[in-house]
This record gives sequence, structure tokens and C-alpha cells, in this order.
Amino acid sequence: MLLTIDVGNTQTVLGLFDGTALVQHWRISTNDERTSDEMALLVAELLRLRGIEFHPEELGIAISSVVPRNTAALRQMADEWFGVKAVVLEPGTRMGMPILYDNPKEVGADRIANAVGAFDMYGGPTIVVDFGTATTLDAVSAKGEYLGGAIIPGIEISLDALFSRAAALRRVELVEPRNVIGKNTVESMQAGAVYGFTAQVDGLCVRMKKELGEATVIATGGLAALIAPLSAQITHHEPWLTLVGLRIVWERNQ
Repeated sequence: MLLTIDVGNTQTVLGLFDGTALVQHWRISTNDERTSDEMALLVAELLRLRGIEFHPEELGIAISSVVPRNTAALRQMADEWFGVKAVVLEPGTRMGMPILYDNPKEVGADRIANAVGAFDMYGGPTIVVDFGTATTLDAVSAKGEYLGGAIIPGIEISLDALFSRAAALRRVELVEPRNVIGKNTVESMQAGAVYGFTAQVDGLCVRMKKELGEATVIATGGLAALIAPLSAQITHHEPWLTLVGLRIVWERNQ
């Protein structure tokens, strides 16, 4: 079995693969103060709560992380508690995808995992939209090359900035409102956030396609389920795309 761990700035997603099948997945908050021992306890308890029996020596581990302290703790966890050398998606790891970025070391591990997973599932050209702490759009060529992309502030941190600067506005539930033209402050904020960010993503996809050519557009990330059905450009929603990419990278390093 393979445990995949994607550490984002806000949330950490874990997935358990049996072969190519994702059999379990979990989403927890990211905490960069967790030690390797705490991470091992957390992983073991998640598996036990699902009734999953495992032998540590039979468990592979693949990691992508944008939080260096968590990367170190997870690497140590794999070594000390599971007795395996984790495959960490980082410079020097065999990914099977050329990175055509000015400085490949600057590309987030999750963005590369998304690109690898998307190309494996849909081929290219492909655009991956990841709705995380930041919203990222990444382009993959028809040849399977990572070309680069765009980074914009995420939906939730943009709303946090609005709440902190506008005294009369309060936090609202991030759901699709009844109308685009809001009849009250809550609906107006929901309309601006949901439809505004949808239009932003659609506009960027249109511009990227002018450089890339016609492309498949795939959405992933925590808020993808909200935005994808409203988008004119997104054609597929793959909530566990990063984990799929991690599985593929792990296989290529065996």
C-alpha cells in the first residue's frame, strides 16, 4: 500500500492507495509545529479508525509539501516509525516531466504533482486550476512538459483581507447565492466571491489557451467543488489529483 501526503499552507491531504485505487483519504489542518512522533501517531490513528491493518515495512510513502518544517518531520516519521525512505517531490526526484520554468526549484511540489497527474489522466495540452490557499493555474504541453502558469490570491484569503479592512462587512458562508445581483450584504458578498473568482479563472484560462492552444481544463483543491460547476472553462473536477500525481511520481522512483 502507498500513503500519499500533500502538505499545503492551510490543509494537509492524505490518501491511501492499494495499487492504483485510492481507497481512503483524509483532510486535516496543516500545523508546522507537529513533530515526527505526532505525525506518526496521527497517521496510525487515521488508519486504525478506518479499520486498516498494515505492516509498516509494506507501506510506501510519497510526500509533496510547501511547508519545509512539515517536510522534515514527515521525512523523519517515514524513516523512524515506518522504516521506509519516503519519496519526497523535490529537485532531484525523478518525475518523468520536463520542467520548463526559469528556475525549476521555484515551482511548488503540489503544482508539479498536479501536472503529472493531469497529464497521465487526460494527456495534453492541459490546464490545472488548484483552488487552495492560493489559486494556481498550471499549463502542460501536448508533449507532457510543465510550462508554467499563474498564481492569484485564493478565495478565502482574499475574503479575509476584505473582512479585515472593511469594518461594516462580516464573514459569510462561501456558497452560491440565489442571484448574481445580491439583495442584501451577505448575498452581495457571496455573489462577488463566487461569481467573481469564477470569472477570473475563466478569463485566465481563455488567455492561456491563446498561448497553449485548445486544452483540457481540470479543477482540484478544496473549493473546486464550488467553482467548477459554474465555470465555462473547467471541464473536469478531480478532487484528489495531487495524490494521483504523487502516486505516479512514487512509482517512477521505484
